Amino acid sequence: MNIEETIKKYVKEKDIVLDPFANEHTIEKELNCKKYISNDIDKTYNTNYNLEAQEFLKIFKDNSIDVILFDPPYSGRQVKECYSKLGKTVTMNDTNAGYFTKFKKEIARLLKPNGICITCCWNTNGIGKKYGFEVIEILDVAHGSSHNDTLVTVEKKVN
Repeated sequence: MNIEETIKKYVKEKDIVLDPFANEHTIEKELNCKKYISNDIDKTYNTNYNLEAQEFLKIFKDNSIDVILFDPPYSGRQVKECYSKLGKTVTMNDTNAGYFTKFKKEIARLLKPNGICITCCWNTNGIGKKYGFEVIEILDVAHGSSHNDTLVTVEKKVN
């Protein structure tokens, strides 16, 4: 199974799906969902919004989203590359652990009970039990050679 197949497995026809780091993803065309709402800070990507991802998430009401595709830059180096391309400066606040904690809180606030968060990263930390999530699937996608694997953690909001 690949990442796209995994996402499709969890997205239902009635779902509202958020993608705060959409980049050049074209998954929207493949999903059969009620609404797909995309965001990327880079205005060259064809997304619904071009905001900082945390500001994008703040737009939505508590318990209003069915699925969140959480595919942020995986490392400080990737954050720096994204920001530099846009002429922005990277600060310690953009690369420390607290940066991801803010996302976890927002995702927990936004997802409906039994909502799904699909996180792509280099680890399987996901959103976590602390925020009321339970892991239901982990997918390891090997990219070969000297490239790091992508780990996809699928979690359900259980409380």
